[in-house]
Amino acid sequence: MTPPKHIAIVGGGTAGWMTANLLRHRWAALGVAVTLIESADIGTIGVGEGSTPFLRHFFRTLGIAERSWMPACDATYKCGIRFPGWSTVPGYESYVHPFFGEPDRELGNLFFTNACLRRRGQAADANPQDFFLAAELARQRRAPILQADAGPGTDYAYHFDAGKLGTFLRTHAVGLGVRHVVDTVARVSQQENGDIAAVHLAGGACIEADLFVDCSGFRGLLISEALGEPFHPYRDNLFNDRAIAIPTALADGEDIPSETVSTALRHGWAWQIPLTARYGNGYVYSSDFVSDDEAERELRAHLGPAAEGMPARRLRMRVGRVHQHWRQNCVAIGLAQGFIEPLEATALMLIQLSVEQFIAALEDDGFGRARQEAFNERVNAMFEGVRDYVVAHYQLNTRHDTDYWRANRANRHISDRLAGLLAVWDGGGDFEAELARHGAGLMYLRPSWYALLAGMGRFPAGLRAAPQALTGPQARARLGQMATAFGSHLRQLTGM
Repeated sequence: MTPPKHIAIVGGGTAGWMTANLLRHRWAALGVAVTLIESADIGTIGVGEGSTPFLRHFFRTLGIAERSWMPACDATYKCGIRFPGWSTVPGYESYVHPFFGEPDRELGNLFFTNACLRRRGQAADANPQDFFLAAELARQRRAPILQADAGPGTDYAYHFDAGKLGTFLRTHAVGLGVRHVVDTVARVSQQENGDIAAVHLAGGACIEADLFVDCSGFRGLLISEALGEPFHPYRDNLFNDRAIAIPTALADGEDIPSETVSTALRHGWAWQIPLTARYGNGYVYSSDFVSDDEAERELRAHLGPAAEGMPARRLRMRVGRVHQHWRQNCVAIGLAQGFIEPLEATALMLIQLSVEQFIAALEDDGFGRARQEAFNERVNAMFEGVRDYVVAHYQLNTRHDTDYWRANRANRHISDRLAGLLAVWDGGGDFEAELARHGAGLMYLRPSWYALLAGMGRFPAGLRAAPQALTGPQARARLGQMATAFGSHLRQLTGM
């Protein structure tokens, strides 16, 4: 391996500083210099944000303990995501996507059995909230954290203040030796072969590098503007292109929830993310179906008195991805490379996995052009996999109150892979074999697909008597026992 001697990252925020930390941590011993340039004039899209469990690996890689970063970022633990109002099927009006782990093995297998019975027309409880420990812990507003010697626990993720996380990661990166330049890029110069030669700053400095990383947000200053890389929109698959964010206060003495809530509204969905200092709230919607003003009124009505007098921040989203994430001597990371709406909190996961794949590609001894093409194929496959899982939520909705929900359900601009998964599930075929056929390209594991399809109540209308199956009350009773036993090993959060 011959790593670049100097890497210049354009753009800060979470994407830039995650990238800087991972690159410097990996290659500092090889003498690789990393410079990050961010403008004091360009803000970041920092709101209350959630993650997937992949973020735990990010902090473990850097050797950063939860007790170090979480208090600095108003962070809380996340057991999963609840989706009220997406389904109107009796008994399935609120779908839960829980995280899972070793404690879920027994009840989880019973859930899969019940789901298969029900999708073949036999009466059985198949609501994931009745079978997974994380769902029960979230119901009780408990954190999924065990003492060190208590054995395997359930998986989990985090909620955090995205702006504060960026600040924390900046401090850590600078401590690792990353050079931080506060200035605005005024011009980009290129070599004859198309590579980026340097970025010229408004303050007069010129920064040359062997490799450039574009973390400049939706603008794509390097990958889109300088290199002209085409953008592949997901507009036909995902209608939402706007968001409004409004913070609200935690009630005095309120136990902090341990789940994200994504509530279906008339023209999109509203998130609620609990932090230690406040709630992060927002509304993701489509401008084809509702105006910005009407969307803000709807969000404020949903939040109630807590939102009175609180400022609203309006955001535009460019949903899709660039065709090539690594082109010439530039790789795009974060919003510059693409974005899938925040329904499953995948933004940081895609940043992290893209950087890790890039590191692996550069450390590969293969031919340069071939490994670049392989990297782009892998990252595009990740985006496509996440896209399909998010699109499935809209395909499975059963609301009839607005054109927005009817249009989402009727949308036939979905991938052949997703269409095949739905067809096998609906037809009573071998869903296990269909999942195995697509493998890692799905991005989401078997329990997540079962939880989504069963949790939305995607079953035949007419049910017949089933063989002996675990009922909902029986499952919840077992979960309660598990949560009690789990709770006896819970680490005190104040001693984190």
